[in-house]
Amino acid sequence: MLDLRRLRYFLTVAEELHFGRAALRLHLAQPPLTRQISALETELGFRLFDRTSRTVTLTAQGRYFLPYARAVLEQVDLAEVIARKLSLGSAGQLSLGYASSVALSDIFSQAIQAFAQRYPAVQLTLVEGASGSQWSQIVDGRIDIGLSRLTPPHGQSQVQALSLGDEPLVAALSSDDPLASLEQVSLAQLSAQPLILFPADYGSGLNEAIEQLYQRNGLALTPGPAGRQITSIIALVAAGQGVALVPECTRTLAKKGVVYRPLTDPDATAQLLMLTRKQGRSQLVEAFMAVIDELLAASTGLGSGGV
Repeated sequence: MLDLRRLRYFLTVAEELHFGRAALRLHLAQPPLTRQISALETELGFRLFDRTSRTVTLTAQGRYFLPYARAVLEQVDLAEVIARKLSLGSAGQLSLGYASSVALSDIFSQAIQAFAQRYPAVQLTLVEGASGSQWSQIVDGRIDIGLSRLTPPHGQSQVQALSLGDEPLVAALSSDDPLASLEQVSLAQLSAQPLILFPADYGSGLNEAIEQLYQRNGLALTPGPAGRQITSIIALVAAGQGVALVPECTRTLAKKGVVYRPLTDPDATAQLLMLTRKQGRSQLVEAFMAVIDELLAASTGLGSGGV
């Protein structure tokens, strides 16, 4: 294996084309530098420099070898920088899982932007999926953090859920629906129509929040067609296939033929949770959690809280 120190000596002499000046740059006496270059030439099997009492020039082999030596040293320097960043938790990979309705929330985009600005050397991977699938993905390491609307089940001791607050639900209605003419609607009014949800086996936290809301209010829920994405749910509303209860951030989906109306029911909300491993969190996970906490503190004066 080539001696990296000797490669650095070679690069310095090649830049100076003078052993005396190169020795000064390297804080070496000239004789040891000359010996190190000679040892490198012996190791390589060819001469790097033509030397006279007055001049030093690169040989043809030296000129050809120079960019390869420089590239090796640049990669070594880069590796050292990355290693320092990894040790400080400012580089590496972070995988973020999220439910489709969460992607529309302000905290989602703000957190990604703030984290990317603060940790530009971190590769952030986004994984969309149902809230119910995030627990196992965190436990087995497929994702590092989950943004979910579903509380982990009892007995799930390896996952910690931190509350990021509750978001009001609004009614998504077809513009042809008579309820669309109202400024706000009630759950009782909505319960007369099919309700568009995520598939029953999808593991949606939004589904669970809506079902519990109907139960608390003593209302029967009539399931309509299902959509696997929040965008497909809104498309079904536009097609007149029923109504939907969606987080308020969904208003940003300005779909033709769909209107959003606030609810008269004050308890109509959906929670937002951040899921992580309880033990052995990486420095990058802690860093992302800190970014979330700062954003929440700036917007509400409160940070995240454990569930």
